[in-house]
This record gives sequence, structure tokens and C-alpha cells, in this order.
Amino acid sequence: MRQIPVDTNGATLMVAQPPQPKYSDRKTQTRAVDTQTGEFLMTLDLLFVMNGNAEVITVSVGESGITGELTMGTPVGLTGLIARPWENEFNGQKRHGISFRAVAVTSLVAGAAKPKAA
Repeated sequence: MRQIPVDTNGATLMVAQPPQPKYSDRKTQTRAVDTQTGEFLMTLDLLFVMNGNAEVITVSVGESGITGELTMGTPVGLTGLIARPWENEFNGQKRHGISFRAVAVTSLVAGAAKPKAA
């Protein structure tokens, strides 16, 4: 499958929807798993702003790749963001799009990555 690296230099990224578990089958609540690492995947919606244009993108990331408290509006940095074109056919209807995957999503709020005191 073709993977396209995405350069986020010069972009502003903010959390639009906090991380949620990703499901491979919502009916059975089967969690999606990274095929290479076996780690559970999470998804989050990010506001991607660059050159005066804004888009909301959904990004998948392994659970261990989420650093800091990622609440709505939190500025974030992405490590290893790639785009993957996809296409499928279901009941005779073709669908296509682009999925996004990152190695890590890190809060850019000072002190957000520090563990909370007990």
C-alpha cells in the first residue's frame, strides 16, 4: 500500500475531538490493532490549519503514542504522519478516501507530558 509522508512544518494543529478507541468492528466492539506491533489503536480529530485553510482530519495512533492531556483545543505536534489513499467496494458502491496515521501525538502545552501527582 502506498504511504505518503505529510510535512506538518508551518501548520497549526489542535485537538478537535479527544482520543477515542478505534474499532475494526463497531457491532461487536472489536478494537482495531496495529498489525505490526499488536498495540490497540486510537483515533482523534485534529484541526489542521495551514496557509489560511483549515481542515479537520482524523488521525489513528497507537495507544502508547499519545502523550499529554489531549482535550479539545490543545495544540499538538505529530511525529511520523503519513497519508494512505484507500478504496473499497461494498454492495456495488465504490468508496475512496485518505486515511492518516501518526507514530505519536504530543501535547504542546507546557508541562502536559509530566505525570500527574497522586
